[in-house]
Order: sequence, then structure tokens, then C-alpha cells
Amino acid sequence: MKWNSNLYDNKHSFVAEYGKSMIDLVNVRKDQKILDLGCGTGILTNELAKEEATVIGIDSSIDMIKKAKLNYPSLNFQVADATNLAFENYFDTVFSNAVFHWIPNQEKLLSSIYNSLKDNGKLICEFGAKNNVYKIQTAFEKVLKQNGYLYCSNFFLPSKEEYKLLLEKTGFEIEHIIEYDRPTPLADGEKGLRNWLCQFFEHYLSNISYEKREEILFETEKICRNSIWKDNQWIADYRRIQIIAVKNKETFQPVKKVGSI
Repeated sequence: MKWNSNLYDNKHSFVAEYGKSMIDLVNVRKDQKILDLGCGTGILTNELAKEEATVIGIDSSIDMIKKAKLNYPSLNFQVADATNLAFENYFDTVFSNAVFHWIPNQEKLLSSIYNSLKDNGKLICEFGAKNNVYKIQTAFEKVLKQNGYLYCSNFFLPSKEEYKLLLEKTGFEIEHIIEYDRPTPLADGEKGLRNWLCQFFEHYLSNISYEKREEILFETEKICRNSIWKDNQWIADYRRIQIIAVKNKETFQPVKKVGSI
């Protein structure tokens, strides 16, 4: 997945705005060490650091980290792999917004987070749930197939029951887990869905000719207009899982390395 940091900030600011509501769940005192996992352009990292907590923002995207460093030069940002964190018993909290659904190997991810946390440290995160953007994905898949291309979702979108089992297998105790609908308005009026598709399905569109790309975008918009175009704006059919889980050393079960889920 290639991220466009300018498009992300300018057209998809809702990602960080929704994430700000989760800041209230985090202890941000200055004696706390916090990891913002999948920090993007650093908006939420900056929010987490406002009460002088020690905050590190990591992202796998070089472009995102470059933009984050420009936006917030006093903060610590690093390019890093979330499934192989270079920390052990270090953080009081690992915070993550709208990231986990991009990571296929969830067992390795959770094991990496668990090891990076202090005893009784917390994982506080929110990400896509089962059937997240189902209407958009279904329309896009249909149009791709009509044009001779294959679609295979890269998203990991579990139910809360499925994810609860993964957390418990890793050794986390669950304080809070909910799964809910979050209809999400897309910015930029008529162009909103097109902007979304160009960012989040970029890997499908990048190797297609301009003319065919425009045709695919138009046909996807046409199908989606009947379901998610409301009150002169696109309302994406987002579904989320929100989690607070605690590292419990006594219940830890070593996780064997496995392939991607």
C-alpha cells in the first residue's frame, strides 16, 4: 500500500478526527510512555503528547513519517514495522487508530505489542470490523470484474468475538471491546468517494490506464449512489471495533510464528 500523505491530510482528515475521541481513554500524564502505532502524519501523536507524556509515533510509510516530522518537528517519529517492534517492557500504553485492519499477520502484531508493553500496560485501539465499507468494496469488486480485473480484499476485518479470541490467546485481559456502525461522511462533495477510492484502493488503480481508471471510478460511483449518497454527500459504511486490553504476564502463552492470516 502506497500512502499519499497530502491526500490523506487534505481529503481524509476524518480518520484522525474520529481518533481524537479515543484520546480520552489514554493516561497522558508526563510520567507515561506511549506508542502511537500507525501514526500517519502525526496528528494524534501530537494530541497524545500535549500533557507531556513521552510519545513515539511509528509508521511503515516513509512518506507519512516524513510529513509527520515536518508537521511536528519536536516529536519522535520513526519508520518501523508494527509486527517487529524494537521495544521490550517499555510502554505504558500502545495506542492505535485505524491501522490494524491493514496488517494481515495479527498474531505476530499482538505478540509484538504485548512484548513492548510494561506489565499491566494497555493496548487501546480502534480499527475496521467485519463488513466495514462492505457496500463500497462490493461495488468496486463488481466493476473490476466487469473490466477483466480481479479484486482480493487486503483488509483484515474481524468480528469482536474473533478478535477477543486473538487477544486472549496472546495473553491480554479485555477491559472493553465493542463493535459498532459508524457512518462516515467523506469530504469534498461529489468527489468524496473518488478521493477515497484513489487513496485506499490505489494498489488496484495504479497500473490501469487513465481512461480505464476513470471508467472504473465512474461505474463504482454509479453503483454506490443508490446506497451511500445521502443529503448531497457520500456516507461511507464504516464499522469499527474499539478495544482496551491489559497485558497480563501470568496468562501469557507464547505465540508460534505463523503465516499471514
